[in-house]
Amino acid sequence: MGKRSGQGWARALLALGLVLAVVACGDRKAAVAPVPPPAAPPLIARADLFGDAVRQKAELSPNGEMIAFLAPKDGTLNVWVMPANSPEQARPVTDDHTRGIRRFAWAEDNATILYLQDEQSDENWRLYAVPVAGGEPRALTPAGARADILGLSPHDPGAVVVKLNARDPAWPDVVRIDLATGERTTLVRNTNTATVRGFADFLVDLDNDVRLGIRSRDDGSMDVYARASGRWTKLFNIPFEDAMASYPLGFEAGGKSFLMLDSTGRDRAALVRVDAVTGAKAVLGESQRADVVDAWLNPATNQPEAFVADYLRPEWRALDPEAQADLDFLDAQLQGEPNVVSRSLDDKHWIVVEDGPTTPARSYLYDRTDLAARRLTLLFRHRPNLERAPLQPMTPVEIEARDGLTLVSYLTLPPGSDANGDSRPEHPVPLVLMPHGGPWSRDSYGFNAMHQWLANRGYAVLSVNFRGSTGFGKAFLNAGNGEWGGKMQEDLLDAVQWAVEQGVAQPDRVAVMGGSYGGYAALVGLSATPERFACGVSFAGIANLSTMLDSIPPYWTTWRNELYRRVGDPRTEDGARVLRDHSPLFRANQIRSPLLLAMGGRDRFTARAEQDLIAQAARARRNGSMYLVYPDEGHGLARPENRVSFFAVTEQFLGGCLGGRVEPIGAAFTGANLQAIDGADRVPGLSAYRRAASAPAETTTQTTTDVEAAPQLDATPAAAPVETPAASPPPATTAPAPNN
Repeated sequence: MGKRSGQGWARALLALGLVLAVVACGDRKAAVAPVPPPAAPPLIARADLFGDAVRQKAELSPNGEMIAFLAPKDGTLNVWVMPANSPEQARPVTDDHTRGIRRFAWAEDNATILYLQDEQSDENWRLYAVPVAGGEPRALTPAGARADILGLSPHDPGAVVVKLNARDPAWPDVVRIDLATGERTTLVRNTNTATVRGFADFLVDLDNDVRLGIRSRDDGSMDVYARASGRWTKLFNIPFEDAMASYPLGFEAGGKSFLMLDSTGRDRAALVRVDAVTGAKAVLGESQRADVVDAWLNPATNQPEAFVADYLRPEWRALDPEAQADLDFLDAQLQGEPNVVSRSLDDKHWIVVEDGPTTPARSYLYDRTDLAARRLTLLFRHRPNLERAPLQPMTPVEIEARDGLTLVSYLTLPPGSDANGDSRPEHPVPLVLMPHGGPWSRDSYGFNAMHQWLANRGYAVLSVNFRGSTGFGKAFLNAGNGEWGGKMQEDLLDAVQWAVEQGVAQPDRVAVMGGSYGGYAALVGLSATPERFACGVSFAGIANLSTMLDSIPPYWTTWRNELYRRVGDPRTEDGARVLRDHSPLFRANQIRSPLLLAMGGRDRFTARAEQDLIAQAARARRNGSMYLVYPDEGHGLARPENRVSFFAVTEQFLGGCLGGRVEPIGAAFTGANLQAIDGADRVPGLSAYRRAASAPAETTTQTTTDVEAAPQLDATPAAAPVETPAASPPPATTAPAPNN
């Protein structure tokens, strides 16, 4: 349900906050007739699922009088504000026309919005400030440096404390920035020497004083240091096995203790209180089935009030009677899962987001001024066009892997396929397997746009928390160490076999699709087990693990040794062999099934030369494979026009491969910036984006000697770049309707 100020540094390493795609699987399954659901419902529009929400990410000002949120302005996400009691008076305070704004926060002065933006898709987030009353934004940090907000304090309302790597890209300093003048004052100069390692992260208290630092060690573990009077003292060590599930949340009022999620000495992370001087820990909340992953913290004191563990579904538990009353009230008022995302400093007003598998997200204002007469008022529906869409329920399932591990997974079936309501189709249907990105993240119960889209088109959808996923205890997480493409991949295959044996999936109509790690898993699936999958989709999929590790950005330097232990160590002979054996690039010539390959042109983790080699090998099969590049994107698809175009191509691809329903292309390519290297002639309208396939460049890993040479089937003569068709004229800037 969200905490107002979590300072945890759980790393979403290589996570992709995007959903994936597929394109006309082409000739391989040309004889497959479309298989619409028994009672075909209306098609849910791609744009309603994957375009920008009408309104989203509401946040209360500290005094509770105003609400900021994100909404399109002239087609681009910007920050808007409105009085908490008058949503109809919404107005924009930013005017971005490029990639849109996605991360923002209120300053404690109640008069300034802070937002972060990576203009070059390079994850170098630059911090800006814009006055709520109106005016131009001001850059508070330099271009090319990465800023992360560490602290916003009511005791220092005219400032923000950030972690900033402007001086040294690998070792960020802690800097206080005056909002009025922009003056930067270094609070901690983070120095790394041959004898003293620098800090990877920091935690400030409620007064914005730097109180904790984290140092990573060569063995992948982390040392937690306390700071007092400018001096650092080691409190305790977090072993490597616990590093991903253990991190501080915030200091409590008075500064004598801080809260953290901690799995040391236990399998599943608990909510604990830590003495800031001695390091002594006291458990406040735990679960026998899953890690504690979030907590309610009082906005003024950071006192813990409730916590949540997520096994099959999130389960909140109160730590005091008042929090229990809030949980009971929200549970009674809402159909979906409640998530508290923002609270005013006096705690009289909250923003609560509700969602569920068949409940698209809605934001509410929760008035707690009178606890005897609590009130919940709908602020807006995030995607109002989905309110009456034929959404499908999601079923949590437990699948046993071949070695006995339990894989928590989520299944969504196409409409009309489950007449008796037993969460199994009456007859097997085509299946799309969707491994998540990260891989150190997880799939959870709730509204999932990908599940709803694919089910609506006639497919069963299965998301699997393979070993290495977070939230299920450290033994489960660490079972994935060194198993990229190994046991982690076997878990996915076991889940497919389960779906076949349960009568869910047609064995010859199974597709695999994902992004980042999920894209990697798709490439491994097609190259290592080509007989299992009818087709696959990989967006930003890692082709060569060694290249990925070589491309670690400077601000991840401190986590390098941990990554080596979790993926493979290129510095050793055995480690280098494991990385090569688990890299789909070196088995690309074994790909038989149609592949939709796509990437962002600015992706720092996915090497273009290696994607070219994968495409070259797939091209040789003449099986309807496709290859797309989005020149202005990084490791995900930020621009809604690009997202919608990608899913339009994906839908055509899956329709040709698995036989599901397909929404007409329509205006799906309007405003998109994409290059169709292979397969441009297989999707209506895509030929305007055709690009010639260039000869893949050799890489430093000698990949060209292992990939089968292939003719340039879809290459066209070199030509001047084709201009992306212009978007329709933007509408006049008006406040997005509250939709309530």
